[in-house]
Amino acid sequence: MENEKPTVLFVCVHNAGRSQMAAGFLRELSQGRVEVLSAGSAPKDSINQVAVEAMNEVGIDIAHNTPKILTPEAVQESDVVITMGCGDVCPFYPGKRYEDWVLDDPAGQGIEGVRVIRDEIKVRIISLLEELFPTI
Repeated sequence: MENEKPTVLFVCVHNAGRSQMAAGFLRELSQGRVEVLSAGSAPKDSINQVAVEAMNEVGIDIAHNTPKILTPEAVQESDVVITMGCGDVCPFYPGKRYEDWVLDDPAGQGIEGVRVIRDEIKVRIISLLEELFPTI
């Protein structure tokens, strides 16, 4: 039987900050109702430690996640593709829902700056969930 859960893919350049925080929030807030993927066009070796700290403050652990390379397959199996500053690098497939979230890159920022980005991502995730599951 086909999986009925929507799949959401978050893409940024390094897959170390914004996309990882967004994936963490969606995993937590969707309570298993969404398949969550994240990837980067040029992934870093590890997650941004300030992003990990900011997410820990709200009770979400992303410390064990690993940045992954963006593949055409990941895009093809996703219903919603949310890009965060990867520009033309993201492959485009007809029939997918694409959104581009303009968010500051947490790389090189202190915890105060990353908290602002984290909180903005959470607001967008809640809005996305309301669109995916309008009756809830």
